[in-house]
Amino acid sequence: MQLPKNATVAVADGETFNLFRNTGDEATLKLAPLVHEPVNADHQGATPGRHGSSANPDGGQDREDGFSAGVVALLNKQVLDGHVASLLIIAAPRTLGAIRPHYHAKLVAALKGEIAKDLTGHSMHDVEKAITAA
Repeated sequence: MQLPKNATVAVADGETFNLFRNTGDEATLKLAPLVHEPVNADHQGATPGRHGSSANPDGGQDREDGFSAGVVALLNKQVLDGHVASLLIIAAPRTLGAIRPHYHAKLVAALKGEIAKDLTGHSMHDVEKAITAA
């Protein structure tokens, strides 16, 4: 996959979120980390109808769902505020499924692609390789 210069790459799972910018061009991907505001994990409703249960007594899934909702809220805000014009989202499959229904229409317009893979905690080189291979 080729990304335009200055495209933003979001890498997320249910607990971690990182942003990068392509400082290279379409032919030569070069990611640089971006500073971003913290994710508000208190959001509710990333996965409607999900609540803690005896099968999930500690509410861990609820926390992940809240974090995922915070991620998509942050990405929507970045796009709406004009900070992101081109976006690639790389997320753990479950996280991607949780956030996708909450994309704002302008985020959808800015979206260059999605990669359903958990790359949080991986090196920037691994992220670049995954993008290049997609």
